[in-house]
Amino acid sequence: MKASSFPRSSVLVLGPNSIQSLVPSTVISQVESLLESHRLEDAYNLADQRRKKLEESINIDEDEAEELRYVYQRIGFQCFAETLFEDAGKHLFNGELDPRLLISYFPDLRGSLFSSEDTMDVFAGVEEHMPKEGSVDDIIRNYSPHLAPNTLSAIPTAELRKILGMAAREMLLVFLKKSQTRRSVAKGIGAGSTGHAIDISIDTVLVKLYAEIEKTADLYALLQSPNDVSVPEIEPVLQRTGQYNALCMLYQQRKDDNKLLDVWAKIIEGQWSDEDIKDPLSQMITMLTEKRDKALTQRWGIWLTKIDPEKGLKLLTIRDTGKRRERPEEDLALLEQIQESNPTAGAQYLEYLVLQRRSTSRELHMKLAHACVDQVLSFLNTDSVSKLWRAKASSYASSRNDSSFLSYFASTTPDSEHKRARLKTILLLAGSSLYDPQIIRQRLLEREKILKLELAIIDGKLGKHRSALQILVHDMNDSASAETYCTLGGDIVPPKVAQAIADDCGLQDWVTTLFGLPPTTKGVNGKGPIPVARLKTVNEELKKDLLKVLLEVYMDIEQSDRAAHLLNAQAINLDVLDVIELVPPNWPVQMMASFLSRSFRRTLHGQHEGKLIKNISAGQNLEVKDRTWDVLREQGAMIEEAADDDDGDSNTEEEGEPRSFDEKVLAVDPPLSAVNLVPGGIVPHFPQAPGATLDDLR
Repeated sequence: MKASSFPRSSVLVLGPNSIQSLVPSTVISQVESLLESHRLEDAYNLADQRRKKLEESINIDEDEAEELRYVYQRIGFQCFAETLFEDAGKHLFNGELDPRLLISYFPDLRGSLFSSEDTMDVFAGVEEHMPKEGSVDDIIRNYSPHLAPNTLSAIPTAELRKILGMAAREMLLVFLKKSQTRRSVAKGIGAGSTGHAIDISIDTVLVKLYAEIEKTADLYALLQSPNDVSVPEIEPVLQRTGQYNALCMLYQQRKDDNKLLDVWAKIIEGQWSDEDIKDPLSQMITMLTEKRDKALTQRWGIWLTKIDPEKGLKLLTIRDTGKRRERPEEDLALLEQIQESNPTAGAQYLEYLVLQRRSTSRELHMKLAHACVDQVLSFLNTDSVSKLWRAKASSYASSRNDSSFLSYFASTTPDSEHKRARLKTILLLAGSSLYDPQIIRQRLLEREKILKLELAIIDGKLGKHRSALQILVHDMNDSASAETYCTLGGDIVPPKVAQAIADDCGLQDWVTTLFGLPPTTKGVNGKGPIPVARLKTVNEELKKDLLKVLLEVYMDIEQSDRAAHLLNAQAINLDVLDVIELVPPNWPVQMMASFLSRSFRRTLHGQHEGKLIKNISAGQNLEVKDRTWDVLREQGAMIEEAADDDDGDSNTEEEGEPRSFDEKVLAVDPPLSAVNLVPGGIVPHFPQAPGATLDDLR
């Protein structure tokens, strides 16, 4: 406790039993006397006079300043106790009262800023005369006059309490604003937040008051400037009063991204509403894009797929921009979360993983195959789609077409979702080799009468070539696809046809990735997707076998014109003996004239070509032999004899000297250990000339 100072006496009066001093009357004693007699106005005036006198002094006496602070606080609390709140606030501010002491009388504003155990410095005389009530509401209730039936329920007293309560809060607001300004000046311009307990109390309570009385401009100004607001204290107040934009400002200043996104999400979902928050969805996307926080982007991107699938997927795919290792486990986990949030968005993200990210995960390709088949089967449950596709198949089978059924279907079917769904399914089944065709085939059998082309593609993947060709020829009358099947070694959809369909229906990504064709449009970072599939080289033997199977299929249904066309078009790949075995006896020779004449001509050409090659080779051998003759004569010859095992070393004479020969010795590595004999004498071995063969040397 701070003790007040007293004036000194220079006059002493001595009595028989005592010593007394004559002292001037102090301002404290004068004010105390005025307050006891309830002369508040005189006390105000006296305190103001002393304050002006002190301010005019060049050197301020700290003891006098301390007395003046005591006087003002004493007057302020006297007014406060008598519900003269405006005067109380003015005098308490002049007395430089600790704001926390005044805040303590407002429990709803105080919150948990400080507790009853916290202490602060107060003048002893002030503490004795402070209101003993625990809150300003109790002070107002005790001051209210008694009216029937009682003070609490009487309408006049209730209205009076309301007015006095508003006056008390207004007084507190003015007091805190002045105190905030005083402390800011004392700290200096640009000092920012300090974290001091007094500053925290002032800023936090000011925010609560601004929010309650809807002083939005002042609230925004406080939050946008450096402050010491206690976030846990004001969060429930701002939420209760609907000041959501202020809450966003606070979170942005504190860099609390999670809570900021939560507020925006509730605004977007319609749980909360604030006219000052413009386009929260765009703000959310912009912030997530700038932050590049993978966990944050994934969480809110999944949530966003419920609200706006397109923007949600864009946000999730932006984080994958650039090169990265393929992580099938992470992709599958994220895909499942998106599918739970929005199945449509999940299907789109699955397409993105396979077609844009070029995933080689078999599980992802299988999921995409199932998704495509599901979509096709769901459309077939609609009578109009089912009838339309049956009509297309019947129309194509009943007429003669030079184009494939796929081209016919794509060009004659009106643009629609079901058309695009079937084309996507066909392109995936034909272009991908990373799914299980047997499982997909079982699902297609549910609609085998309509999905003939899809079944033929699957049979080709399974190596059931005869079955695939029978479907194309017998069921669909699609000879163009059947011959393409043989030419491509088991593939029904040629890349050029796939490209044409993609250009017409906007399916470029499907063709680029699955068929290995160059992209026609640029993708992310100016680059198109790298294809999963590559153009393969057709095995010639397989091609010939498939053509033979196709010819057999044609013969089974006695399509003589198609068989003749195949013979004439693929004569080079068909063996004449195999063909003759398949041709029925009643076929006119004229139908095979072109095939036979071309086959015989090709056979005769091969024989003549072989003779020419043989004779040219013989001439080249003679030329080599002639060029090497002189070289061989100059090198000489070497006689090789068998070693005599009984005589030990046969290469030395008895005296230990080596034998000598008249002939030139040619070192041969490795040397031969035996004499090669032929009728008529010894055959010499010569070194082989470069490029010469054994026949040339002979």
